[in-house]
Amino acid sequence: MRVLVINGPNLNRLGVREPGVYGSNTLTDLEKDLLTFGEKFNSEVTCFQSNHEGDLIDAIHEADEQYDGIVINPGAFTHYSYAIRDAIASISVPVIEVHISNVHAREEFRHTSVTAPVTAGQIIGLGFKGYELAILALKDKIGGSRT
Repeated sequence: MRVLVINGPNLNRLGVREPGVYGSNTLTDLEKDLLTFGEKFNSEVTCFQSNHEGDLIDAIHEADEQYDGIVINPGAFTHYSYAIRDAIASISVPVIEVHISNVHAREEFRHTSVTAPVTAGQIIGLGFKGYELAILALKDKIGGSRT
């Protein structure tokens, strides 16, 4: 199984941005952990991060032909990017949305996801572990039907 992990804006600041909310581990730490995790479960994991909406949309479109599933943390785009929502809706591979923090325990504007309705599921508030759970969920969802 081939999985693309997409991280949106400001996630490159993990480890220094609000460590009380996001922890002290960095995006590099997360990516290394996910590559190792993927190997344990016969999954090839590729990681991508951008602060630019168009780059994220391009990655989603391209993933439709190259990957079996996507794990995405759209960052703040979760709450208002109909363009990312439409990109997810336009592809045939399953997408799991992940958020490191519990967005429902934070500011009101973070409580609504415009992208969640077009994903296969959403994992919220479990830190970096949420990404691993998303990979396992994709593995179950795909069920070996794609190579």
